[in-house]
Amino acid sequence: MLIYMSFAFVNPEATAPVAATTVAISVDVKEALYENLELGALGLSHQAFTYALAGFNKLMEDGKIQKNNILSILDFSLPSGKKRLFVIDLESGELVFHTYAAHGKKSGSNVATEFSNKMNSNKSSLGFYVTGDTYNGKHGTSLRLQGEEKGINDNAMARGIVMHSAKYVDESVIAQQGFIGRSQGCPALPANIYKEVIEKIKNGSCLFIYSPDKYYTSHSKILKDRV
Repeated sequence: MLIYMSFAFVNPEATAPVAATTVAISVDVKEALYENLELGALGLSHQAFTYALAGFNKLMEDGKIQKNNILSILDFSLPSGKKRLFVIDLESGELVFHTYAAHGKKSGSNVATEFSNKMNSNKSSLGFYVTGDTYNGKHGTSLRLQGEEKGINDNAMARGIVMHSAKYVDESVIAQQGFIGRSQGCPALPANIYKEVIEKIKNGSCLFIYSPDKYYTSHSKILKDRV
């Protein structure tokens, strides 16, 4: 089994990017990345990592991703008191960020178990997103997220699901109640790091929000026939 990943190398002095190059990466290489970054020891589900790479490749094939060296995985199988956002540079093989991220207040207290694509549900949506541009909102710099899965997260833009900062995503809150606060469905980040994360992943990178949710895994067309 091979996993195909495409990288478009850009010459900053050129007028147009060089054509994308497709690189076949063996399962051994994929496993080496998971092990070398000690992602399992940090809590990232192996299933989440496998799904994320499969979906990343599908989005690459469909021409949806522009920033093709960055893969972000938000693992909702972990409780919110754990750092569960992993931002990986696939080209350099580095874990760039590992931090906390909130889920929707109607998705659960400590662990997110219920998900929705509906307006005003105050629940998180699973699946694959492509990051958009930023704007200055009530939470400061915020990152638009385009849901790529029909019926699962494609209402993200209409719902105003964005990545932003929140005071309730903080270790002091964890110390008080055992888990961070919750959002209206947005993957909110700690105030002390959100700008750096958003700057790194904005404008066309892949974000995968994972849960071992049977409805999602059985309805995701992106993952169909790939895992």
